[in-house]
Amino acid sequence: MARPEKIRLGDLLIQQGLLTDEQLKFALDEQERSGRKLGRIVVESFFVTEEAISQALARQLRVPYIDLKHFKPQPELINLLPEAQARRFRAIVLDQVDGRLRVGFVDPTDLQAYDDVLRLMRREIDLAVVAESQLLLLIDRVYRRTEEISGLAKELTANLSDVPVEFGDLLGTATGAEEAPVVKLLQTIFEEAIRSRASDIHIEPQDRSLRVRFRIDGVLHVQMDADAKIASALALRLKLMSGLDISEKRLPQDGRFAIKVRNNMIDVRISTMPTQFGESVVMRLLNQDTGLLGLDRLNMPAHTLERLRHAIRRPSGMVLVTGPTGSGKTTTLYAALSELNTTEKKIITVEDPVEYRLPGINQVQVHEKIDLSFERVLRSALRQDPDIVLVGEMRDQTTAEIGLRAAITGHMVLSTLHTNDVISTPIRLLDMGVPRYMVALSLQLVLAQRLVRVICENCVESRTPAPHEHEWLRYELGDTIDQHRYMHGKGCAHCGGTGYQGRTGVYEMLEMSNEIVEAINSDDSGTFVQAARQQMAGETLRRDAVRLVVKGRTTIEEAMRISNQFED
Repeated sequence: MARPEKIRLGDLLIQQGLLTDEQLKFALDEQERSGRKLGRIVVESFFVTEEAISQALARQLRVPYIDLKHFKPQPELINLLPEAQARRFRAIVLDQVDGRLRVGFVDPTDLQAYDDVLRLMRREIDLAVVAESQLLLLIDRVYRRTEEISGLAKELTANLSDVPVEFGDLLGTATGAEEAPVVKLLQTIFEEAIRSRASDIHIEPQDRSLRVRFRIDGVLHVQMDADAKIASALALRLKLMSGLDISEKRLPQDGRFAIKVRNNMIDVRISTMPTQFGESVVMRLLNQDTGLLGLDRLNMPAHTLERLRHAIRRPSGMVLVTGPTGSGKTTTLYAALSELNTTEKKIITVEDPVEYRLPGINQVQVHEKIDLSFERVLRSALRQDPDIVLVGEMRDQTTAEIGLRAAITGHMVLSTLHTNDVISTPIRLLDMGVPRYMVALSLQLVLAQRLVRVICENCVESRTPAPHEHEWLRYELGDTIDQHRYMHGKGCAHCGGTGYQGRTGVYEMLEMSNEIVEAINSDDSGTFVQAARQQMAGETLRRDAVRLVVKGRTTIEEAMRISNQFED
């Protein structure tokens, strides 16, 4: 293909009717003032979309425009252009036809970038135009284990110092050349975890390898394998970051530290455990720079959200959020606190650990080693004249009784409990030994929840339910089952081939009405179960999951997977 010619973007957009003379004059004045590119200015000013600019360039140069949202990359071709050069030249290798590579450029009129890519490829190339934001997203998804680390995870902060240090200085001495592979591997692990939206990193020594897995949208994926010889050095480095005892390898340890990735502070909670082939390390990643979700962004049905807001604004009582580990309970509680957090209210939280730091709220970290237990902190917190108390978890009878007594005596108490559904929650409190009258008087509302994976918007398509899925849906949808379209994700570069991207919540709720309170006071648990089911009227976790299936937000398979966690 002939070398492209330089094009004046402003004239091109005017010529194709995408920009007015007044808008171009404004953009040129802004360009002269700020020095930014004209294309970026017109996009940020909402004069024209990024895709429209790319399509205009493609029409002028008579080359194809490639929509990367629906493009399935070929890793063996993409890796022909190293990641550093792909980012620098804003280019990516798309496909190969008759031995000729087709390369997508954000700006194919950048002749210097064109010449450099041509030299790197060492063969003739065909041009295509791609949108910049789509290109950068694709680069983030498809490049793995690159040789050149961009430096986004070079600064780390110890838990006690809050002073940024160089990655290689964590031992307190100059890093030797023999340690460079360990440093590089850690940098790669954190960088890839953030790119992949991982919530947890699992570093697991095997007999002859070191396996690293990421938990993405609640499911573990093998990310890479490394030489088993570096497992001990890797565990040592991570222990030093979190202030753990590096000489103790026989007992589990817990700690935390902070890293800075892409100018975002990531709080890392670390747990080590001795295994047959070395110490297993699991790290939970919490992005401190990500704003907390509000209740209106948790995807609750409107009537559920309204009832929850009404309950947490009462002057006293207890609201419990239930579900297994990783079901989003803490996110819901923090969302509730963010709405209640005003200068007129004193809020104290008792947590293990403190996951997010909330301005204006008194947060206390439980520390069992120095006898700073939930029970002890909660007793002290109630002497601090709080209006609202958040207890991280009702772990035992004593903590539950103190929390419920606080709810009786004029405090709003928010907490969590590990139960499968709302109906089993009051029964669990009674089984823990909490007096029946205390549960009936204090408990105001129980919210149970799960997280389901959301279909990737970039590869969503319709599908016909399998026979067993059809029968499962019929239980909730009845004769309307064939009136809906059912979707799934076929897998693409944006979702790592899984067909899912992100998660959202499904919920069920039980309010402690007079009928429910009378049923709890009855010695017959069957009476309570019957009254609870009658109040819920079938609004269960399963029905809420089916609601998302009908909306096309999740798959039947995912709804069934979540439902099987709480159904016999």
